Amino acid sequence: MIKIKAAIFDMDGLLIDSEPLWQEAEIETFKDVGVFLTKEMAKKTMGLRLDEVVEYWFSRSPWKKPTKKEIEIKIVERVIELIGRKGTLKNGVIKTLDFFTVKNIPMAIASSSQTDIINAVLDKTSIGKYFKIVHSAQNEKYGKPHPGVYITAAEKIDIDPKHCLAFEDSPNGVLAAKAAKMKCVVVPDQIIKTDNRFSIADKIIDSLNDFSLEILENL
Repeated sequence: MIKIKAAIFDMDGLLIDSEPLWQEAEIETFKDVGVFLTKEMAKKTMGLRLDEVVEYWFSRSPWKKPTKKEIEIKIVERVIELIGRKGTLKNGVIKTLDFFTVKNIPMAIASSSQTDIINAVLDKTSIGKYFKIVHSAQNEKYGKPHPGVYITAAEKIDIDPKHCLAFEDSPNGVLAAKAAKMKCVVVPDQIIKTDNRFSIADKIIDSLNDFSLEILENL
């Protein structure tokens, strides 16, 4: 018997191949304030809310102007622009969303991204019709790895977190999902697949194409 009653998806790096776009926007924007990031450095903050990303680098290399909030706005504007030009769905996304639709299992998005970025992704990819609830950690006191965004998404979809399955791609996201008492399937980037924090996930797969009824039934 299937115990899962709702599927809750992270967005960046899981549904859409946006992590390279975030890296590009962050590297460009932080360079303007004298913080020179590499792609590897940008990966350190993968899965964090943007205000926490900005605070992370400000605490290590403070700048005077513009303000942290202005840096956030610049990054968001650049990411939205890049999504419009380059955004593509990850492999297996439509297959997985159709799978849960056929099973009549409601779906939600619980993302660290701002609502404007979530909407840009949904507009670009036309997958908004699949989701009953879309929730941003922008509206939470804390971002991932705090479980707040997942707990609120479960409340909004009216399913106990222990009956929810979270799909993630980042270590911070997995920590958030498990702290919310959810089952978690992780689809990590190959470069960070060996991160020890993924060990708490219930299942690790290489692509959403690999998700199956058998995996769902064994959670």
